[in-house]
Amino acid sequence: MVIVLDFGSQYTQLIARRVRELHVFCEIHPFSYAAQLAERLAGGEIDGVILSGSPCSVREAGAPDPDLSGILGRVPVLGICYGAQLLAQQGGGEVLPATIREYGRARLSHLNQHHPLLTGLEPGTQVWMSHGDTIKTLPAGFLTLAGTPEVAVAAYQIEGQPTYGIQFHPEVTHTTEGKKLLQNFVVGICGSAQDWTPDHFVDSAVATLRATIGPDDQVILGLSGGVDSSVAALLLHRAIGERLHGIFVDNGLLRLDEFEQVLGAYEGLGLNVTGVRAAPEFYAALAGLTDPEAKRKAIGRTFIEVFDREAQKVKGARWLAQGTIYPDVIESVSVHGPAVTIKSHHNVGGLPAKMNLRVVEPLRMLFKDEVREVGAALGLPADILNRHPFPGPGLGIRILGDITPEKVDLLQRADDVFIGLLKTHGLYGQVWQAGAMLLPVQSVGVMGDERTYERVVALRAVTSVDGMTADWAHLPYEFLAEVSNKIINQVRGINRVVYDISSKPPATIEWE
Repeated sequence: MVIVLDFGSQYTQLIARRVRELHVFCEIHPFSYAAQLAERLAGGEIDGVILSGSPCSVREAGAPDPDLSGILGRVPVLGICYGAQLLAQQGGGEVLPATIREYGRARLSHLNQHHPLLTGLEPGTQVWMSHGDTIKTLPAGFLTLAGTPEVAVAAYQIEGQPTYGIQFHPEVTHTTEGKKLLQNFVVGICGSAQDWTPDHFVDSAVATLRATIGPDDQVILGLSGGVDSSVAALLLHRAIGERLHGIFVDNGLLRLDEFEQVLGAYEGLGLNVTGVRAAPEFYAALAGLTDPEAKRKAIGRTFIEVFDREAQKVKGARWLAQGTIYPDVIESVSVHGPAVTIKSHHNVGGLPAKMNLRVVEPLRMLFKDEVREVGAALGLPADILNRHPFPGPGLGIRILGDITPEKVDLLQRADDVFIGLLKTHGLYGQVWQAGAMLLPVQSVGVMGDERTYERVVALRAVTSVDGMTADWAHLPYEFLAEVSNKIINQVRGINRVVYDISSKPPATIEWE
């Protein structure tokens, strides 16, 4: 595998995605993992290391500055942007504020095409820059490989070892030959085998599950009707058969009529699924809570309590399976350590000690698009395979502020109009994720001769590959007008509809 050490760049996840597109397995770890990584190198499982960019400057006090001495020279290392500057500074070079800062497109005016890292790249090739500092002077023994008219050192190698630095970002599509450069590093220099494929993952995952789960152990799996839990179910069913017990919980925060629809969808898959209606328990746990993190934790805690009760009905239950995927894991671990977390995820963090179940997460290392590829390899029906992602806390994080059954009813009906019209107009498949958000504000409106003071709904639709980055979907104005008109006319209590045009980053897909 290849390891990416994350220094906080918004592009870190893209690096891993590009490596995996080369059919090479890749993991992301915070830069503080450097010491542990050095210990892992002895096992021979790691082919190379990539150092990501960062919003920090290497010249700042407190900027990430891990000891890389246990890594350099032992495996190939590629520093990208901040990673390149860090290697240069640690080697005794000089990094200074750039006279002309480079943000955006640039062209390599000279490059060593005969070097293994740059083989196949054309002179003048377009690259994407994003930096305020520049490498003014390289340390002794560092060889310049490429530059631009403004940046003398756009790529370099440490003489005598497979350590490289590049000032630009090969992982973004604006670097037109970036994937070729990464292939040169990962396949050519690191020698990684390109065997990370859906079929390979299925075989490996099934073998691991059989080796991990005891021959008589029963497994409980929370099903949601989404692609993640469904693919996890098919993997587990292939591994252990009838010893898998699916449970679908109605937490009162599902979409309109979703409980019945999900149970019906699993009928033809040969899975043993039990439906549990538990909405009153979740509403009680959420009463009075407005903080997003508090709501997530209350939903997660209640979910576990329901599962604990249901699991006790299954004789021999030893495991709780979850549909955790890699973005869930990444977003729940801060690059600066456990003290700073963007948000906790309902599937990440394990179970309380009182619950006598161990966690198994067969999809933990997959991005969303990889989950879909594995699902296709397993024969998952298209209506489930192509279903939009839906957050585990459901409408609990799409209702800003406190949760009440009345607010849930409002949002369910507005959301149903939005999703229904996306499907009617053939737009559902063009959107990666969509939903409605109920805002904690009211606005003045006029209906007929009456003045209204009712709630506001925000529509959210994004396009993406794996959810790590996303752009707002450019839906037709006529379509948005139809959605707005239908929601306001059919959902009493809502008199204003707005459309969210924020990308991720800087915004997230969900509002909470």
